[in-house]
Amino acid sequence: FELLSAARFADALTLVVRVTRVVLTVMLLYLFVPLVLSFFPWTAPLSRRIVGYVLSPLHTVWLGFTGYLPKVFFILVIVLVTRYLLSLIRLVFQALKTGALALEGFHADWADPTYNIVRFLVIAFAAVVMFPYLPGAGSDAFKGVSLFVGVLFSLGSSGAVGNIVAGVVLTYTRAFQIGDRVRIGETMGDVVERTLLVTRVRTIKNEDITIPNGTVLSSQVINYTSQAASRGLILNTTVTIGYDAPWRQVHELLIGAARACEGILQEPAPFVFQTSLDDFYVSYQLNAYTDQPAVMARTYSDLHQQIQDKFNEAGVEIMSPHYRSARDGNQTTVPAENLPKDYRAPAFRVASLPPAGSDR
Repeated sequence: FELLSAARFADALTLVVRVTRVVLTVMLLYLFVPLVLSFFPWTAPLSRRIVGYVLSPLHTVWLGFTGYLPKVFFILVIVLVTRYLLSLIRLVFQALKTGALALEGFHADWADPTYNIVRFLVIAFAAVVMFPYLPGAGSDAFKGVSLFVGVLFSLGSSGAVGNIVAGVVLTYTRAFQIGDRVRIGETMGDVVERTLLVTRVRTIKNEDITIPNGTVLSSQVINYTSQAASRGLILNTTVTIGYDAPWRQVHELLIGAARACEGILQEPAPFVFQTSLDDFYVSYQLNAYTDQPAVMARTYSDLHQQIQDKFNEAGVEIMSPHYRSARDGNQTTVPAENLPKDYRAPAFRVASLPPAGSDR
């Protein structure tokens, strides 16, 4: 690792030597000219005037510095008091975070954001107290610059301030934590980072999506993890089966598929709702509990595979909402490996109508 190359160092050293030479030349010239002028009576006043051009500003600077020393000490006292006060506040919130100190209704994950807010308020208060003691604080130029910076900050940071406020609200509403599987609007994934400005979500495709907190606060947030460990998350899927299949058999097949699925809890037991009786089929909704929301996609896939296997083994066809079939002369939709060995597609049945006016 090379911080400064030899060539750059040589150039920098050459520049320093040149500047030093110019400064020394100017100083010697300044001392030499008044000294020469002071030897002659008619140029002696001019010599004193030239010396005054430098001594007078230096005297003014020195008087200003000595007069400002009490304010400097006051600022130093404020800085020291603020520093140690922040250290004490940090210790308190660190104890709240680790559980060494407990306050009723105050959650441990609130410690860091609350400390940041309190620290900002303390620093802002200290800055307000120090402001009158800053050099030139009472001048019109300083006031003008302060006003310009304030207006510029107000106009340029309205969106950022809105996101910060939204981040604070999300923190204290505890809508989600780091690592939770959530759906925010159309985005679904695991929360990997949450700041006062943005929330970052990593999808199952390993895509990191950054969402402004203002958008998060105005969107519907679904948390799949918050109750999964204690009460379980209910996964549900719907199948449509024709009226020719007994509903009790359908219930048994669906529940059996759920019990055979990896990631589905045996207790509480899976259950089935019949959500609608449509013109050509019945809609069955299978509900099953899981405590692994992080692998929801894989669990759903496995569940659908188990449903297909169970229904095929029982010879029950899963009809889609727009499925149509002419039964006579057509092969059933059940896979061949689940059909009896002597199965044959039914033949067409044709019947003739009696002639008009016939008694038969």
